[in-house]
Amino acid sequence: MKTVNPVREDLSAIFTKIPKDVPICMLNLLSFRARALYADHGIDCTGKDAYSRYLAMAVQKVVEVGGALVYSGQALGSIIGPKDERWDEVLLVRYPSIAAFSAMLRMPDYQAAAAHRTAAVEDTRLIATVEN
Repeated sequence: MKTVNPVREDLSAIFTKIPKDVPICMLNLLSFRARALYADHGIDCTGKDAYSRYLAMAVQKVVEVGGALVYSGQALGSIIGPKDERWDEVLLVRYPSIAAFSAMLRMPDYQAAAAHRTAAVEDTRLIATVEN
């Protein structure tokens, strides 16, 4: 099943499950639309270009809350996984805590930039991790 945006209940569950004071790393798997799909149809660009617009603002906000983009790379193919899943890009983003991640999500300029993400992404996974 293709997914683009988080479900509020899933976010709430993660926020309560992860201890508030431990660093987290978010694994992002991204599959882009050939053409971005904006609600207002005012911008014509590729999904990759739309995501680049989002990422420029998102990385600033990550840094503002004390986090960092740890890794960004092109996905070349799955060795293990469903044949119908296709990923274009992989990101690892580290945050000092789940509270910092939550604070970023509430920032108005981050929320405005998220429209580019929604327009760009055909399918995605966002997996919250903590170190063992």
